[in-house]
Amino acid sequence: MKIYNTLSKKKEEFIPIEEGKVRMYVCGPTVYNLIHIGNARPMIVFDTVRRYMEHKGYEVNYVSNFTDVDDKIIKKAIEEGVDAGVISKRYIAECKKDMAAMNVKPATTHPLATNEICGMLDMIQTLVDKGYAYRAADGTVYYRTRKFQEYGKLSHKNLDDLQGGNRSLLVSGEDQKEDALDFVLWKPKKEGEPYWESPWCDGRPGWHIECSVMSRRYLGDEIDIHAGGEDLIFPHHENEIAQSEAANGKTFARYWMHNAFLNIDNRKMSKSAGNFFTVRDISEKYDLQVLRFFMLSAHYRSPLNFSGELMEAAKNGYERIVTSVGNLNYLLNNASSVTMSGEEKELLKGMDGLAAKFDEAMDDDFNTADAVSVIFELVKFANTHAEEKSSAAFVGALKEKITELADICGLIVEKEEAILDGDIERLIEERQAARKAKNFARADEIRNELLNKGIVLEDTREGVKWKRA
Repeated sequence: MKIYNTLSKKKEEFIPIEEGKVRMYVCGPTVYNLIHIGNARPMIVFDTVRRYMEHKGYEVNYVSNFTDVDDKIIKKAIEEGVDAGVISKRYIAECKKDMAAMNVKPATTHPLATNEICGMLDMIQTLVDKGYAYRAADGTVYYRTRKFQEYGKLSHKNLDDLQGGNRSLLVSGEDQKEDALDFVLWKPKKEGEPYWESPWCDGRPGWHIECSVMSRRYLGDEIDIHAGGEDLIFPHHENEIAQSEAANGKTFARYWMHNAFLNIDNRKMSKSAGNFFTVRDISEKYDLQVLRFFMLSAHYRSPLNFSGELMEAAKNGYERIVTSVGNLNYLLNNASSVTMSGEEKELLKGMDGLAAKFDEAMDDDFNTADAVSVIFELVKFANTHAEEKSSAAFVGALKEKITELADICGLIVEKEEAILDGDIERLIEERQAARKAKNFARADEIRNELLNKGIVLEDTREGVKWKRA
């Protein structure tokens, strides 16, 4: 298996720290609003990496955080007149709904920044003790960037070139810094903002320290893979390396993976430009499995352009696979023979070759575009050779292989029969009767049954309204 390592700028053979196990950290979203489709790309991409690793027999410890204390969260909380925790909890729940709809598996651990403050204080103190950090007059703690001699090794930036004043490193209180390139580890509280006590001042952590601490706690001092969008390479991931390696005295991550940007109609996604979509926006028009299929249609390191035309193409491609599996189910249920014939056994040898081709594509830096093409070849193979006279064993083998490879990509291609409107209304009436009889357990059971079938209920003054999710 080859992985393109941002650190070395080349593909490298994947060799885990511990045989048979993978320690993987993926930077998660800052939860101040609904996630957008730019957030969705790394979620889908690295979930697929995880799935393939598990398919290859690895035990994957997959950690992805939620940043639940941040200027944007605080701003939103002030606007609504609520505690910042109310905002973060709300949007963590909404994010998890969207992740489930995209068939993104829950991480082994989803740590919250606000639960890891003690670990941050410990790491910052270690950096101060080692001379890599210092306290300014107002209590801000800065990292001495130049003291870490390998700074810039991930982004391949030169410190002297950065000296001119890179805006991504500049913060308020520049005059307190020993060097313009030093970055914040801890900052003083402001009126009305959440804060924690520390040896330096009452305040809160800088953004970069969070991931260093959460990665160390849940995965150890050294990890196999650290991943995220390419916008995180500098300064976030560069600063993580500086913090972690100075504090722990070990290589932080062996392999660094970054997905490329997502553009909309060939322009950078931007709220101000009006070309900005949340995952929830897309769900109103498409099954989010279509969004997942679209994201996997290009290699993760290639820029991806989002447009209505391309989403329609993705919808057609996804439905082609779903239709093929549906046809195989029909043939399976109506097969006249059980045992596979000699001719069918010979045909299946060709299918095995396609499965090997799928692994070859994924082993080459997780080339999902080529892997999906192999699934299409399997679909074509099945459509050509599966007939009404085919044996159940032959048809079942075709269906099993298509669904197996699709599942590695996180694609759900075997759909449950859709519930009819009449059945929905009948269950709503039964739920209303159960509530009237104070049988709330049955009422909740019906609500959950409908929810599992993609039907969302809303109790209003005008009665119960429902919609398909």
